[in-house]
Amino acid sequence: MGTPETSREPCPDRILDDIGGAFGMGAVGGSAFHFLKGIYNSPKGARLIGGSQAVRMNAPRVGGSFAVWGGLFSAFDCTMVYVRQKEDPWNSIIAGAATGGFLQMRQGLAASSRSALFGGVLLALIEGAGIMLNKVLSQQQQMPIMIEEPAANVAGMPGGFSGQLPGRLPAQSVPEPLSEAGSSSDSGSWLGGWFGGGNKKESQPTSSGSETKILESFDAPPVPNFEYK
Repeated sequence: MGTPETSREPCPDRILDDIGGAFGMGAVGGSAFHFLKGIYNSPKGARLIGGSQAVRMNAPRVGGSFAVWGGLFSAFDCTMVYVRQKEDPWNSIIAGAATGGFLQMRQGLAASSRSALFGGVLLALIEGAGIMLNKVLSQQQQMPIMIEEPAANVAGMPGGFSGQLPGRLPAQSVPEPLSEAGSSSDSGSWLGGWFGGGNKKESQPTSSGSETKILESFDAPPVPNFEYK
């Protein structure tokens, strides 16, 4: 962003530009002020007519006064640029003081000095406010934009934040089916540690659907003999 000195028109054209801008500002502001003043001072029934007459009589005069002030200010500003060979706020401050003193020269040295001091202080305040505004705007443009990325799921974080986006349901994990062989081997190894039967395998059912159980053979108890010897 350019400074107020570098963003203005070059010196020959700057004078005409400031004269036109000052005249427009004075004409618009003077029209509003004198229209309200004419309405207030006019009798009832002729307030609009009195306000319009006040605008026609006073608005061009106010606009011309502003145009003279703007033209003298630009002329002194261009003179300081030519003498000092650089653009800085001091040119505007000195030009404002010279303009105020030159316009009050007919009132005497004391009045001219007071007007010059007032013009210099006023332009110093305006230039200081412009410099501060440019610094603030330049800092806001140079400030980097921070983009926050969603954090990963960390255990123990407050609020139970899991890292999913807002408005979406958390992904549910589907358990994988366990095979019969794996489950039987796990149960066998777990039971084998307790009962010592981890290496034995149960018989699988036959394809016919009927389950055949093999019973271990055992010796029958002896028949009791009731003969007396």
